[in-house]
Amino acid sequence: MNENLFASFIAPTILGLPAAVLIILFPPLLIPTSKYLLNNRLITTQQWLIKLTSKQMMTMHNTKGRTWSLMLVSLIIFIATTNLLGLLPHSFTPTTQLSMNLAMAIPLWAGAVIMGFRSKIKNALAHFLPQGTPTPLIPMLVIIETISLLIQPMALAVRLTANITAGHLLMHLIGSATLAMSTINLPSTLIIFTILILLTILEIAVALIQAYVFTLLVSLYLHDNT
Repeated sequence: MNENLFASFIAPTILGLPAAVLIILFPPLLIPTSKYLLNNRLITTQQWLIKLTSKQMMTMHNTKGRTWSLMLVSLIIFIATTNLLGLLPHSFTPTTQLSMNLAMAIPLWAGAVIMGFRSKIKNALAHFLPQGTPTPLIPMLVIIETISLLIQPMALAVRLTANITAGHLLMHLIGSATLAMSTINLPSTLIIFTILILLTILEIAVALIQAYVFTLLVSLYLHDNT
């Protein structure tokens, strides 16, 4: 009960050296691969999910946008596996760190925007001024649209960080309450423990949904600039 509520969000160290890099590199090792002609059920299901996800995101893209398909599929798999591993006890979730989420969001957003300015500069500039805007409002709308464009990577990173962090904090609080009530009132403990199980199931869904939302928004930014 005396444990710091935010202790699980502190980046771990090994012999004084940051271990976050090793933790970030660990999820790809869990993705099974096959060297055989016939795959087992696990790899077949994995390939089916990857094809379904890539088809869902790449349908609206043109040929130039579809060149990002491998990057976007790798991104959603990485975020999903990282979020799910963070639900394990005594584990660290890199996606609760705003710095890491910004490190993912800013390069992807910048790459999509730069691609838009290189290939369709007229359409890219047209986003800053909607058609039919009254002349007195033009300077204000240009400023507003510029701010809304620049804030997109921050919104991506903050959304992912806030959702994952809030879920972890809520699970920590309910788990602590379950442990405290176990020596006081058994029926109340069972009720709180049931809530904890339901919340864990919800957090598994949130971990997958947030990975999909993050990647889908990057895909939409790409679509607007290709």
